[in-house]
Amino acid sequence: MNILIVDDETVIREGIQRTLHNRFPEHAIHLAANAEQAVSLLRSEEIDIVMTDILMPGMNGLELMKMSRSRHPHVKWVVISAYSEFSYAQEAVRLGAKDYLLKPIGKDVLTDMIRKLGEEIAKENELMEEAELLKVNRKYLQEAVFQRWVQGLDTGRIDMAPFMEQYPYFYLIMVKMETDKPVNLENFIIENVLLELIERDGKGFVTVHDSKSLLGLVRPNEGTTVAGLVEELRSHLVKYLKVPFQIMSTERIEHIQDVPAEVQRMRQASTTQVYEHHASGSDRSVEVALQYIRTHYHDDLSLEKVASIVYLNPVYFSQLFKLKTGQGFKEFVINLRLEQAKQLLLNPKLKLADVAERIGYQDMRHFSQVFRKKFGFTPSEFRQEHTGNKADTLLSRE
Repeated sequence: MNILIVDDETVIREGIQRTLHNRFPEHAIHLAANAEQAVSLLRSEEIDIVMTDILMPGMNGLELMKMSRSRHPHVKWVVISAYSEFSYAQEAVRLGAKDYLLKPIGKDVLTDMIRKLGEEIAKENELMEEAELLKVNRKYLQEAVFQRWVQGLDTGRIDMAPFMEQYPYFYLIMVKMETDKPVNLENFIIENVLLELIERDGKGFVTVHDSKSLLGLVRPNEGTTVAGLVEELRSHLVKYLKVPFQIMSTERIEHIQDVPAEVQRMRQASTTQVYEHHASGSDRSVEVALQYIRTHYHDDLSLEKVASIVYLNPVYFSQLFKLKTGQGFKEFVINLRLEQAKQLLLNPKLKLADVAERIGYQDMRHFSQVFRKKFGFTPSEFRQEHTGNKADTLLSRE
């Protein structure tokens, strides 16, 4: 039997470990100092019992338990804490904890609890091992086949008719993250939150689409809307995720042949959709602000408006923006608009006034002044020089 002890206090972790080694030398004991380490061990080891502290830095024990129940339904949870408030015990029991122990934990109490849970697990394993194996294999096979189908890959001789019988209609939900750091914990969080909502409000599954995107399929129960499910998902992810993310969904799908096109449509939509984000963290706030500016540079952008998007004081946001980008907010917006203007000016069919309006300038004269100050020549001169060069090149080829 595998037992995982999660506690940020080394003395507590190792104390429980010594007691269990002495009383149950046949059991494997794993240690984690925080929720992230616990997630990794839950994935890599066949954990049977988790003993977790409640109050830890980052994700607490109850949140860890709540996030992990869907993916690890047969794990027995025991909550330990130095705090005896009834609300903790009540929440732990509501989440399905088998026991709630107060520090310091007596050796006899700990021994009796592990022995009792061991007997319970042994009985369950006898009854469920074979059935669970078949269920899990079927689930992963279904997800693997669907994943290949989404990517337009060959599914071999696998008949998709049983899938369509199970899902005569369904919706797709995509969650995409934007970050350069590894997202193992974030993937775990998204998968578990989305799967729990899908199973609560209907039927379906979640599969990994790529390294930073997950795809959920749901056939909702009558009376449940996908829009409501997405909003609830968003509220959870804003709370738990520490990286910017997007959520996209489809309309009702009745033909599995439409899936690849719908997934591609969501991926294209993500290029213009603003990222949700965790409200704290300077790097993440600037990332979201930059995404918003690049998407809305042609609108009436102000420092105050963008600062409000990322929930920061305008003065602080201005200092932070310059620190992270090397440019002031106004300078960055002007440079972005003018670079876009240069691309638009290469199209001779667009009037100069149209170019100015498309990049956010209503006053043509002001646009020309700003352009000339930046590049040393007017928009007309830029267009004449570059479209003229193109014409000369074409004539020389002829």
